[in-house]
Amino acid sequence: MDTSSKLNRRAVIGAGTALIAAGAAASAARAADAVPPAMQVAQASPPPPQAAASASRVPVGLGGSATGDIFAIVETTSGKVQGITNAGIKMFKGIPYGAATSGKNRWMPPQKPVAWKGVRNAVGLQPVCPQTPADLRADYAMMIQWDCHVGPGGMDEDMLHLNVWTPGMNDGGKRPVLVSFHGGGFTTGSGNFPGYDGAQMARFGNVVVVTVTHRLASYGYLNLVDVGAPAEFAHAGVCGIMDLVASLEWVRDNIERFGGDPSRVMIFGQSGGGAKTSVMLGNPQAKGLFHRAAVQSGSALKLATREDSAKMADALLKKLGISAKNAKALQSLPWQDILTAQTAVAPSIGGQFAPVLDGTYFPHHPFDPVAPPESADVPIIISTMMEDAALRLTNWDLDEAGLVKIVGARYGADKAEQIVAMYRKAWPSKTPYLIQAQIFTDSGFRRSAYAQGERKSALGKAPAYMYLWEWPSPGFGGKFGAVHGIDVSASFYNVRDPIVGVGNPEGIAMCKRHASSWCAFAATGDPNNAEVPHWPAYDATNRSTMIFDSTMRVENDPRGEMRNFWASMPPASGPAG
Repeated sequence: MDTSSKLNRRAVIGAGTALIAAGAAASAARAADAVPPAMQVAQASPPPPQAAASASRVPVGLGGSATGDIFAIVETTSGKVQGITNAGIKMFKGIPYGAATSGKNRWMPPQKPVAWKGVRNAVGLQPVCPQTPADLRADYAMMIQWDCHVGPGGMDEDMLHLNVWTPGMNDGGKRPVLVSFHGGGFTTGSGNFPGYDGAQMARFGNVVVVTVTHRLASYGYLNLVDVGAPAEFAHAGVCGIMDLVASLEWVRDNIERFGGDPSRVMIFGQSGGGAKTSVMLGNPQAKGLFHRAAVQSGSALKLATREDSAKMADALLKKLGISAKNAKALQSLPWQDILTAQTAVAPSIGGQFAPVLDGTYFPHHPFDPVAPPESADVPIIISTMMEDAALRLTNWDLDEAGLVKIVGARYGADKAEQIVAMYRKAWPSKTPYLIQAQIFTDSGFRRSAYAQGERKSALGKAPAYMYLWEWPSPGFGGKFGAVHGIDVSASFYNVRDPIVGVGNPEGIAMCKRHASSWCAFAATGDPNNAEVPHWPAYDATNRSTMIFDSTMRVENDPRGEMRNFWASMPPASGPAG
């Protein structure tokens, strides 16, 4: 999971994606703490019954269904690929959308994939961008299985691949297409993460799901020209984002053969994936390649500055012992040397390698001071989790006195008791740990989400929709609350994941509500559907917000007192407050 602390010292980065938090023991307390909704309240439909039809209809073995063709072949613009079929879903993994990024291609714009003859095996995963694995001692990282990126498929610089799950091929199906940009900030993660498996979502919603792997950290965002590298390295600080554009160009040119509709492409991502989605919304090169977008706990308002990114590049080059003027020599280094140096300098560079506001490829920040005109006609969904910031917190035994002390140290001793009292009034039974997480979330993650929603709405064109996820998960005893990434499993309808209770009926119901909203939005640009109450668009007047919880409801300006308080405070140093 991402361990860096900020994008340009303020924008949201995301430390992961995915899963797990609060439990059944907390349910009673939450019910007592519930703040009456300011608007419409509706009990969503009850959890669907477990799939327990007759034994003659329900597969019980661990082998796949033998009905129909096992293999599926589709011709892409680079050659034919062969995937495998399971329960009617055709699964293609490791399809190249670009050439290897090693050697002369390192820190260069992505090149077209090398065409192949015959049929390429697309049954198994392919390599991910070099990165360090998640710490085995970290409960949050283990809960979301973030260590699973490193291993399956390998790791090297031939990582420009994508995975596709589809109910049909060459059938004129014109299905909505959901393209996922993975979390992990701009530093870790991949489209191979188990939590992003798109098979169940494709089956649930009759949609096409695509996940993308691309360049990260110094491999994708090294500002070489501002430390003296030749002009040919002008795109080294943005090539990771250029990879995402290349993946969408591949979708435009190929997805119809996979049963998808290239005119109904939705990009979305959680945490770092939300930051990437935010950046793509302001990217002139991506205009027209997607038609809806969703930002989950990742509202990035700004890019990294040239000055800050140059300092990071300088630190890395000094560690490697190579001058930027000799950048060609950098291209011949083993990728292992770069990863080792990157890891070594990370504690001292004050941030993470991230896309740079270079003034050419990116002429402006994505959402500062206003929403981007490039995507004015693209509707968006924006979200936060109730306790997003819990992903970085491990002081589960925190008591009330300790809570006041921590809040005072971060926001001023003269405000500590006022802040804690404000939260205790709304949530008298929450643990001090979870109150702490809410405070940090409101001052960071949520503040950026509000700004993004306000600025998008102010354009007066395509709408923004806002949601707040309050439903907790039983993972790890429920100690994390409604933590960062809890909606990832729901957005992929992966009801088996620990964060939604491994098939727990209430977890299945939450997945159904969220996945139905995702499918409706991908299809029409409007998330309204039969599984949720009427969902109005967000604006700075009503601030209508869908609350994802056991009782689905819409509230006007939920947490308004907290929102107003943090708007009066200096900006936080990072997304986690």
